[in-house]
Amino acid sequence: LAMLRFSSGMVKNLPLKKRVCFLLMLVCLACSVLIFCEFLIYYVMIFQCYWPEVKTDTLKGSRQTSASVLKAMFLSDTHLLGEIKGHWLDKLRREWQMERAFQTALLLQPDVVFILGDVFDEGKWSRSQAWADDVRRFQRMFRHPAQTELVVIVGNHDIGFHYEMTTYKLKRFEKVFNFTSEIIVTRKGVNFVLVNSVALEGDGCTICSLAEAKLMELSHKLNCSQQEQKHSNKRCREMEQLPASQPILLQHYPLYRRSDSECTGEDSAPPEEKNIPFKQKYDVLSQEASQKLIWWFHPRLILSGHTHSACEVLHDGKILEVSVPSFSWRNRNNPSFIMGSITPTDFSLQKCFLPFESRVFTIYCAAGALLVVLLLAHFLMPSFYFAQCLISKHKAV
Repeated sequence: LAMLRFSSGMVKNLPLKKRVCFLLMLVCLACSVLIFCEFLIYYVMIFQCYWPEVKTDTLKGSRQTSASVLKAMFLSDTHLLGEIKGHWLDKLRREWQMERAFQTALLLQPDVVFILGDVFDEGKWSRSQAWADDVRRFQRMFRHPAQTELVVIVGNHDIGFHYEMTTYKLKRFEKVFNFTSEIIVTRKGVNFVLVNSVALEGDGCTICSLAEAKLMELSHKLNCSQQEQKHSNKRCREMEQLPASQPILLQHYPLYRRSDSECTGEDSAPPEEKNIPFKQKYDVLSQEASQKLIWWFHPRLILSGHTHSACEVLHDGKILEVSVPSFSWRNRNNPSFIMGSITPTDFSLQKCFLPFESRVFTIYCAAGALLVVLLLAHFLMPSFYFAQCLISKHKAV
């Protein structure tokens, strides 16, 4: 006890300049760690990502120019917390992570960003005021320059599962995001079909029947666009002509697959979950709905979300479906998004990982441990010198 008192007295007797310097060193260390973990780490991770190259069009003998290639970014399942289940600290941490990740990713200058559903966690329950608050937070987090377009697809957490879905919730979502279910979005000659997969229940409900009718009409329009004008029928000639490009399907639910057992990669489902069978119309679309979409559109690529894990599946041995993992730390430790370079005839995809939450936590723990060591060394060093002096005097006697 006497030694500790002496140590404290020695520290107090240190020159003011040394004490201030030590304090500034600790503050600088803490601020440096904070700035790195909350800002710089996103630049470190995302600046490792790049837009993939599209193969040369050998049939036409020309290389795709950068102006003709659509740079599209795909992310999914942001799950902004609401007033019911959302703890303020959870909201603050995970929403800051998504905001910094998205704002940094915009430096890659995508032409368009697609969010594949489940933007909100409690959209299926939200009352008017809570919905307005959630929308305001989303618009702040995912703000973007005018030259980048943001397109949002509806998910089950935005309007509810089929048994919770209502026309009011769907219209509310469409009004905020200027989204119309079952529509074709064409950019740089590339056709994207936006699907409300929650409505593909197949039970004849009003929303479901309307969705299927719209999809069949879009299918006919695309088929007409791929016919030569002189061979097209009268109905086709009266329709708006779309680029003669096989479409890309964008939806929230994946097409039917038994499980994630065949999925690989560090961001695929955990081993203990991979062999759990998927429930149709809940985890994935039904086999019937999946087959209808393939028959109607013959897509060259399908992108979906919902499972929060990555997966690549070939349907009918040739149609690639990519399940995009969640963008939020709340759903996985290693979130990511997809970067796509797309032309009317080809596409190339590249995955971009965000910082691992566990690594950020490790950096904070290591920095905290270093601060503790520095403080202990600073306060105990005088005691060490005092003990050394006593030993020296004892030997002299």
